[in-house]
Amino acid sequence: MKLLRTIRLDASDTFVFEAAAEPGEWAVPGGFVFWNADPAALEGKARAAFRSGFLGIGSLGWSTLVQIVEASEEDRYAAVDQLARQLLAKFGAPGLDEARAAAEEEIAFAQSLCDQPRDTLIALHRTFDDGELREQFRTLRPREGQKPARAFSFLEVEGEDEPGERVDLAAMARERPR
Repeated sequence: MKLLRTIRLDASDTFVFEAAAEPGEWAVPGGFVFWNADPAALEGKARAAFRSGFLGIGSLGWSTLVQIVEASEEDRYAAVDQLARQLLAKFGAPGLDEARAAAEEEIAFAQSLCDQPRDTLIALHRTFDDGELREQFRTLRPREGQKPARAFSFLEVEGEDEPGERVDLAAMARERPR
């Protein structure tokens, strides 16, 4: 079986998001974090997390990219358990059974994104249109015959067209608290 793990190709997640996921955490899309939020009112780092963040379930930090990796049944069980405990402790789940059911559903959804080969990267673009949360996923794979040397040297994109919004990383870095 395959699951999603956070990956950090450069340091940008550490200043794009309020809390960056640690590399190698189990991950889910995490749209549920914004369930009670008004997406139009989100600004700065919260808006960046809404638009393009995958949720690392250990740290509850955000990652721009996730990687499809092989996982065992034990890994899946541990990911469900960890997410269920986070849902109970941080998101107000009414009980562990309800939290576990929600975590199972979220991990199953993450698994459904793993229909590409191992090591494929996935990016996310999340919007709120007509009262509905919409998530678009793009797969990023090394070009045939090439092993990537750096983060910006290798990707073919499959999926939806790239979103029109641009992020000014330099400006966000200047805003980063010291």
